[in-house]
Amino acid sequence: MRDWIDFSSFLKEFFPHDKVQKITLNAGFTCPTRDGSLGKGGCTYCNNKSFSPAFALHQKSVTAQLDEGVSFFSRKYPHMKYLAYFQSYTNTYGDVAESIAKYEEALSYPGVVGLIIGTRPDCMPQPLLDYFQELSKKHFLLIEYGVESTLDKTLDRIQRGHSWHTSCETIEKTHAAGIMTGAHLILGLPGESRVEILSHAQRISQLPIKTLKLHQLQIIKGTLMSKEYEENPEDFPLFTEEDYIQLCVDFVSLLREDIIIERFVSQSPPSLVIAPHWGLKNYEFTDKIRKRIRESKL
Repeated sequence: MRDWIDFSSFLKEFFPHDKVQKITLNAGFTCPTRDGSLGKGGCTYCNNKSFSPAFALHQKSVTAQLDEGVSFFSRKYPHMKYLAYFQSYTNTYGDVAESIAKYEEALSYPGVVGLIIGTRPDCMPQPLLDYFQELSKKHFLLIEYGVESTLDKTLDRIQRGHSWHTSCETIEKTHAAGIMTGAHLILGLPGESRVEILSHAQRISQLPIKTLKLHQLQIIKGTLMSKEYEENPEDFPLFTEEDYIQLCVDFVSLLREDIIIERFVSQSPPSLVIAPHWGLKNYEFTDKIRKRIRESKL
């Protein structure tokens, strides 16, 4: 059983002399599953408030949000560098020129040394990919694609609006353009067995991704999934903390060894979480997973 490379160690390769922090931005993008292009209501699990910090919830300019983020982090680390993280919704979905203007606004901010762009695999127009290809030659750039599952039956059920084939095709194309590429998966989506969940590790390992984010399924207030859960809770066999830790250990054992794992869990605001209710923080999960892996080697 192996350990994994974490995101902090990964960033040290690019910024060996600086402490680097992500600042989450809400740049006013939407999603094709919300605006009627592919559907309305969004993915069944999604309530954007569950993953956006307070300084990014209300629509402000990119510069204003960076002001607030830098003010928060620089109290402890006045010489810190920053990655502007376009996280909320689909950050390549919209007018290309307007999108580029937002990225450039972030890059022009003092102390910002690169971008992380969160988006969907069906929302990467060629003109934007061409822009990112040139940008990646000058700045740190990571494109994170919300894959969520490698099973089309699940993607259909959660109203994701794209297929596994689309994820594969777009990730391959982005990698071919010389751009670092990441993926995001949710472990425990309804209808998936443990064997199917673990199969994601093997299937995602076949793609040229550099980073991977994992998190447990959470039932969040105000989502379509919360209504499904209320009506049919038996369709959602949510993990206990211990079960999820073991799942992550087994998942890592099947994953390609050079993939950087950025995280294993997500912690939404407690006031929004219907289930599961866990008491451990992110770093505690990570510590327990590392300990379980070490023990397995004895």
